[in-house]
Amino acid sequence: MEVHVSFENKPLFFRDPEKIIACYDPKHFHSALKELEQLSAAGYWLAGSISYEAGYCLEEKLYTSTPSDFPLLMFGAYKNAGRQALTPKKIGTIKIKDLKPNISFKDYSSNIGQIRQHIENGDVYQITYCVKYKFDLHGDPYALYKELFRRQPVPYPAYIDTGKFQILSLSPERFIKKDGGHILTEPMKGTWHRGGNVISDVIEKRRFFHDKKNRAENIMIADLLRNDLGRIGCNIAWRDLFKVTAYNTLFQMTSTVTAKVAPDIKLSKLISALFPSGSVTGAPKIRAMEIIREIEKEERNVYTGAIGYISPEGEMYFNVPIRTILARDGKCEMGIGGGIIWDSTPEGEWAETQLKAEFLCQH
Repeated sequence: MEVHVSFENKPLFFRDPEKIIACYDPKHFHSALKELEQLSAAGYWLAGSISYEAGYCLEEKLYTSTPSDFPLLMFGAYKNAGRQALTPKKIGTIKIKDLKPNISFKDYSSNIGQIRQHIENGDVYQITYCVKYKFDLHGDPYALYKELFRRQPVPYPAYIDTGKFQILSLSPERFIKKDGGHILTEPMKGTWHRGGNVISDVIEKRRFFHDKKNRAENIMIADLLRNDLGRIGCNIAWRDLFKVTAYNTLFQMTSTVTAKVAPDIKLSKLISALFPSGSVTGAPKIRAMEIIREIEKEERNVYTGAIGYISPEGEMYFNVPIRTILARDGKCEMGIGGGIIWDSTPEGEWAETQLKAEFLCQH
């Protein structure tokens, strides 16, 4: 199991684990977390992923005893972390074929209607609804990862190769960064198209910053993360509200929430309070997750879970694996999601999914 992360342009490389901890059965999830804590206390680096469906193990109302065919969590325990940039492999031609969403626009529209009905009924304020793009990959997944990063550089990329599957994460979203007793989370909510030239780009960025719909989505989720951090920390603070970042094909909006926590806080306590990120569920979180499970027809797997590492000193750093591809024997999937509020329209949200997938579709 190899894990590469390069958060904030600080590459870490993990190879040849002393042990791999993989959990497929919900009834073993908490014991797997405890094992990770024990390995961390013994001085190992831990690197790997947590799947979205692991969130069902953290709440009685969501719990299911059905084992998954994809690991709820999978981490390697490593003696050391290499601090080097990703090195290119010998790569040949890569081709993406039969790229298409897993849902028709008609069914997508119907699901948006169901979500808006839940909002009208007062069940939720927002739902992050996801679809998947499916495709066949001919070539090396690592080569595709490098090509996609070239097309759209992002601050929180990661690549995992377990031998059975590969995860190609071109994520622009930070989940949690813990350094000593300081922790921050940076939910991403809000997407906007780039302008066609320098002047229109400035105009579009300003329009995005002041757009009421995107601000409403963003502040709802930032407030949810503020409440989640309040369960484990103190001195909760806002920072950089409605920050707009430009990527090659789109703008994204984030806000940052920080807190003070115990420097030796356990992984299990942190995950129980914060996972999955409210940016990928909606608000309120538990009811949103119930509705998501009713409406979405496939498991998300690693998409919208977490990828990252824990140092022997207890530093934790995880992204939210959006813009993330799961490759299994040439069969690939990439989830695309958007925050649905009352003002959302099927046409607008469908266009946003296409915008978010544009970096993949340029093949």
